Amino acid sequence: MKENRISCLCASVCAAFGLMFLPVADMEVQAAEIIATVQGKVMEGTTSELLFLDTSDGRMEIKIDAESNTSGCKVLIPKKSISVSLSHGSDGYLHAVTISEDLKESTVSIDMDKVSTVTGTVNNKTTEDVLHLDTAQGEMELKIDKTTDMSGCSVLVVSGRYTVRCARGEDAYMHAVSISDASAAPVADAPQTDVSAQIYSQPVTNVSGTTRSVTGTVKSGTDESTLELTTSEGDFVFKIDDNADTAGGCVLTSDNRLMVTFYRGSDNYLHATKLVGVKDSSSATVDTSSQSTVTGTVKSKSTENILLLDTAQGEMELKLDKLESLSGCKVLVQGKKISVTCARGSDAYMHALTITAVK
Repeated sequence: MKENRISCLCASVCAAFGLMFLPVADMEVQAAEIIATVQGKVMEGTTSELLFLDTSDGRMEIKIDAESNTSGCKVLIPKKSISVSLSHGSDGYLHAVTISEDLKESTVSIDMDKVSTVTGTVNNKTTEDVLHLDTAQGEMELKIDKTTDMSGCSVLVVSGRYTVRCARGEDAYMHAVSISDASAAPVADAPQTDVSAQIYSQPVTNVSGTTRSVTGTVKSGTDESTLELTTSEGDFVFKIDDNADTAGGCVLTSDNRLMVTFYRGSDNYLHATKLVGVKDSSSATVDTSSQSTVTGTVKSKSTENILLLDTAQGEMELKLDKLESLSGCKVLVQGKKISVTCARGSDAYMHALTITAVK
């Protein structure tokens, strides 16, 4: 079977080179005629003008031009399997007549009432199903569906710059509604939107109005009034106000994972309304009849489960599962000086009962 494929391809390519010796007028007539159809995987280095294809018969270089029909496959990222029908141009190159792929059906419902627009550069983590876009707000992950409108771009390649209209799907992922070349004229009904305030989670209602939620890890620049969070869809900066609910997530040391519910304020900043950290369950009982008070500073390895406190007597480990109140501050950050009332639990750990900020 492989010998037959090789014979067919060789015959097609030989026929293609034979076309080079036809008169120019005849060449113009024959240029778009298909001489062969090949299957293979897109290789690194592919651009919007030149496709590098790894086939069973070797590496091919195929030009993509204005006449190429890419409607059946717009995403040309490394290792993607595609089918290309070829013609031979007067420039000696093989040219793509059509590029196609086997499209996957998508049954995910997308909230088209909340569409946002972002512009960025495709990075090399992109797959045929998920677009990784480097934007001014950070990296975004956007699912690519059969219904994604890509009529606004010739093809999508790594390092290319594109404008994407996106919306949240019922699977909790952001989905690309449409993708167009960034140099193309902007879509009239989709002005550039500040993605950090618009694209995250489904809205819920609280006293502050419409809010959204995002999950990520705390960055090292976080302090008591400002939370910096790295997420799969970019980096965020949130203001922590006095009315923020931090009972479920008060430890803001680097790399701790949090879910943040937030809204955009009239000052154009994002404000956190609720923080929820990752907590372990506990069945320990605590002897509150025998309490102690210690003072120290919060260490960088503290988590939502274990508070590491640097005291005059050395490092202490205090479980936070029985914490009843946090006074004088909303969150705990590295280096914060605090006083902790604690008691021993049935699990042999000391458990923090109350925490008060020390000036």
